[in-house]
Amino acid sequence: MAFQDKVLVCKDCGKEFVFTAGEQEFYAQKGFENEPSRCKECREARKASRREFDGKRAQRTLYDAVCADCGAPTKVPFKPRNDRPVYCSECFRKHRMASEIN
Repeated sequence: MAFQDKVLVCKDCGKEFVFTAGEQEFYAQKGFENEPSRCKECREARKASRREFDGKRAQRTLYDAVCADCGAPTKVPFKPRNDRPVYCSECFRKHRMASEIN
């Protein structure tokens, strides 16, 4: 199948960009069915903003808690409630392994 360069319009900035025959061949080899909807600059900007968001998400609030099994102080990424037990990492792993076995 012979591919030819195509001119597409970026859905973010509205600029025209070329979807080259080589890129089309690569997409076909990978099994991608959709053409790119963003130009290279907008794709890179979108990736950068997602990386920035991931970095902020990694700085989430941790709450102090006491493990319901061993009594050790621990920190958890959710606000503990009185109606559910909270476990430290080690005890949580033990509970999860036990539930996977059963």
